[in-house]
Amino acid sequence: MHELSIAQNIVDIIRQYVPDTQGPDVRLVRIKVGRMSGVVADSLNFCFGAIVHGTALSEARLDIEETPLESHCGGCGNTFAVEGACFQCPKCGSGEIQVVSGTELQVVEIELSDRQAGVL
Repeated sequence: MHELSIAQNIVDIIRQYVPDTQGPDVRLVRIKVGRMSGVVADSLNFCFGAIVHGTALSEARLDIEETPLESHCGGCGNTFAVEGACFQCPKCGSGEIQVVSGTELQVVEIELSDRQAGVL
């Protein structure tokens, strides 16, 4: 289950960018997961929760946005969503395509609570 190591990497990223004193303030971590990244969102969410349980990050939750698989045709210039396992341009039928999104795994935002204002 590689989702466990990915969840640990997300925690490492949080610790890299959020000072230890603000760890308890982390409420939400937004990530983008491409449809073809090989990551199972439910497993990642479960693993993240298990890793942060009982730590200063225990209130942190993941907000996982799945991005579609999109390709660009080198033959006709068409950009399109890939449906199923058909890697061919629906416009011209060319197989000369390049994946432009849908394989990413990216931490987009780390949201902290505002303790002074009492607002999340």
